[in-house]
Amino acid sequence: MAAAVGTDPLTLADLLRVASTPGFDRWQEQVRRTGGCSDPIHLTGTTVTRDRKTGDVLYSYSTADEPGGRLRVACGNRRASRCPSCAWTYAGDTYHLIRAGISGDDRKDVPATVRDHPRVFATLTAPSFGPVHNRPASGRCRCGTAHAENAPALGTAIRPDRYDYAGAVLWNNHAGQLWQRFTIYLRREIAARAGLTQRALADACRVSFGKVAEFQKRGAIHFHSVVRLDGPDGPDTAPPAWATVGLLDDAIRTAAARVAVTVPATGEHPARTLTWGTQVDVQPIGALGHEELTEQAVASYVAKYATKAAESTGTVDRRIGERAELDKLPGLPDHTRRLIAACWDLDAAYPDRMLARWSHMLGFRGHFSTKSRRYSTTLGALRQTRADYRAAQERRERGLPDPDEAEGSTLVIAHWSYAGHGHTPGESWLAESIARDIQTNRDTAREACAELEATDTMGEW
Repeated sequence: MAAAVGTDPLTLADLLRVASTPGFDRWQEQVRRTGGCSDPIHLTGTTVTRDRKTGDVLYSYSTADEPGGRLRVACGNRRASRCPSCAWTYAGDTYHLIRAGISGDDRKDVPATVRDHPRVFATLTAPSFGPVHNRPASGRCRCGTAHAENAPALGTAIRPDRYDYAGAVLWNNHAGQLWQRFTIYLRREIAARAGLTQRALADACRVSFGKVAEFQKRGAIHFHSVVRLDGPDGPDTAPPAWATVGLLDDAIRTAAARVAVTVPATGEHPARTLTWGTQVDVQPIGALGHEELTEQAVASYVAKYATKAAESTGTVDRRIGERAELDKLPGLPDHTRRLIAACWDLDAAYPDRMLARWSHMLGFRGHFSTKSRRYSTTLGALRQTRADYRAAQERRERGLPDPDEAEGSTLVIAHWSYAGHGHTPGESWLAESIARDIQTNRDTAREACAELEATDTMGEW
């Protein structure tokens, strides 16, 4: 509690109230089970487990006995700006999803032989909408300044009056369609290089991918993707001999250059043709560290951006209900403010694009992470595995039968209702403290494992 020195009086008073409330230990246990979630969901309800044959009650639970009569469960938000704890879990799941598609994992139904398949890490970027402040290799920006690494001006327009803000938010808004067309053209380019029709390509080779979206400082979205060539039945089958990293590299660059999405003219706004930027990066992924870009590095990089939105631009992480709210955000950078304003200016001209609704995302309305069907496992499957593990733990603690061994022997009757979310100021302070302790323990365990691996001599025996 000594660490609370300097906390504002209202939060401190609430903190003392929470700590002195009956059931505080159970409250802490609930929050710890959520991982220190910043905005837990509150539930009320009951669950009863009965023996199906005799009707005897084997176990019963009611939130009436919980602190405040509520059970708190993790919010599951992927954004680190909203809930660092749940975002950490989401990033971990994304890491394992991407890693399994690169190096294989039998537990996730991806054989280790995918390491022998052509795999690349591709980055597709947005075009230029006007010069922005940057740190080029020459050392000086076009404005004549050698900007510091964390200079606030980086990514902002050098001449805001000439920057194409409308084009920038329309591009973000259509980025999902650009990606969809890219995947179509990529298969066509691969088929052309193999001398096959698209129908014949499906019988010889499958293109699999996992991607994540990232906002650049200038507020333009771009995509990072692992692209892999498999046999016709996915990762379980070897790709044909003609499927090489070189062929995949060339097909990606050509497909990206071909993609175009036309935005029709409306009112005073002329028609636009949206394309990918000229900067397309394709790097081979090396197995077992034989290449500079390792499997672990790629999975970690993708997972890092899976929990971020447009925070790098200084925007807000919640929807903006009306344009007047911009005047209530004094800390909003001017460049970002102009991008948000452009969304509201264009909303009436393109009503089907919901630009105002997605103005806090600078017009982007797509998913931040996606994958093809056979790339690897799914986030849902990973969450279910975790839920099944916890359920098995609880059954053992309560002496309940394993449903796999005694199928149909028990009947569970449950009723749950939503009762709110979040913490009071004092609860929030305590939850953050719990989250820090959990993170410290994780970091300590990770460092211990790394040290053990570094000193392990078993391989010499």
